[in-house]
Amino acid sequence: MKIVYMGTPDFAVPPLEALVKAGYEVAAVVTQPDKPKGRGKALMPTPVKEEALKHGIPVYQPEKVREPGFVEKLRELKPDLIVVAAFGQIIPESVLNMPKFGCINIHASLLPKYRGAAPIQYAVIDGEKESGVTIMKMGKGLDTGDMIARTEVPLAKDETGGSLFEKLSSAGARLLVETLPDIFAGTAVYEKQPEESPTPYAAMITKKMGLIDFSKSAEELERLVRGLNPWPSAYTFLNGKNLKIWKAEADMTQAEKNIPGTVVRADEEGICVACGTGRLILKEVQLEGKKRMDSASFLRGCKVEPGTRLTDHKE
Repeated sequence: MKIVYMGTPDFAVPPLEALVKAGYEVAAVVTQPDKPKGRGKALMPTPVKEEALKHGIPVYQPEKVREPGFVEKLRELKPDLIVVAAFGQIIPESVLNMPKFGCINIHASLLPKYRGAAPIQYAVIDGEKESGVTIMKMGKGLDTGDMIARTEVPLAKDETGGSLFEKLSSAGARLLVETLPDIFAGTAVYEKQPEESPTPYAAMITKKMGLIDFSKSAEELERLVRGLNPWPSAYTFLNGKNLKIWKAEADMTQAEKNIPGTVVRADEEGICVACGTGRLILKEVQLEGKKRMDSASFLRGCKVEPGTRLTDHKE
């Protein structure tokens, strides 16, 4: 069977590796165009492109996958199946209906939960106890196609967006190679999703989402810190400078009488900040222009007095 693989970021690399290792014929890889990075703005290939080139797989990088010229090239490849994982573009019906076995997507949630672009981060932010991967047949809707297979992955208490990303990527690779024989044999069971999802749409993550609102509960903010680690990271402002928060703990044992955002204590245990409910203890931080470090080390070089206010803006 001839497969065309569409993917772009690190998440999509293990499934491609798994396809190659399992002996499937990957006729081509389709990924996003190279983008400029760093000070020199040199064009950098996507992680999936780098992996494809290691195996000598032809790579296509259309600006828009719906371009007639690219659709025609794809048709010439005569794929039996198209596998999609975090590709980053909406795939037109002309492509979805092209292969004999259609297009399948490796989605990083237990559908119908967390349809959308950022299911991994939202699972952590919302305090889910488990997440997982769903192999689904792609259709017109956004992540609304028939489910073919699912696998569950429990979340650790200290789970971050980054650590869950890696777990689900590996789980998706395993589930893909386990599911393909049934698809090709015609024995796969396609289960329709309910129209409504039990969770809000997991929209794309933005940097602004990381700005901490200390009027919220410490528990909510601790999950936000973990969910947005490593990107874009949660942050606040200390004396007008951006302060990234990489690790924090929630202390819900005391009723809070201080104004949210007020530093209650700053010592070897961390920087304790008043919240709407409870206190958020900052354990690992990074001040604008400085290195990431534990709070005890940070305080040895930057004194933070009780009563200091952490704000949501530059002063």
